[in-house]
Amino acid sequence: MNVLAAYSIKGGVGKTAFAVNFAHACAQAGKRTLLLDLDPQGASSFYFRVKPHAKLKGRKLIAGKQSLKEFVRESDYPGLDLLPAKLSFRHFDVVLADAAKPRRQLRTLLKPLAKRYDMLILDAPPTLSLLSENILDAADTVVTPVVPTSLSANTLDQLVAFLDDSFPGR
Repeated sequence: MNVLAAYSIKGGVGKTAFAVNFAHACAQAGKRTLLLDLDPQGASSFYFRVKPHAKLKGRKLIAGKQSLKEFVRESDYPGLDLLPAKLSFRHFDVVLADAAKPRRQLRTLLKPLAKRYDMLILDAPPTLSLLSENILDAADTVVTPVVPTSLSANTLDQLVAFLDDSFPGR
């Protein structure tokens, strides 16, 4: 299973557009694909017209008290499933702070999906937080869209410095 994160500290740079299109391309190529919409705004979920299960609770999910598999939904595209976002995902950082391994919790939650999917795509919120650290830890590959502006370039520099400090040797 490959894990790819569409991530940037900056919002509005095309993370979600990349994530949904890449997920679709992977499914079209025959890869069993799961897109996890980890941004509480839920743009990926909106694009695919997939709503979260009523019993999905962000706090319980990230704490490992609910199974990711239970809340994955099929999209209209063969081979492409989605974990739709929910507004309660905004509490992820609070729950992660209490985890035994706060920077590795997401990786642990994703492991059971390895037999079911070839590709996991994480659509990340535009922030630098404990959830971000989990996303970056869990990802094999990070794609950071950059708009050709000085602000976008500056946030890319900030991200590179953060990665060098937080994940040396990766």
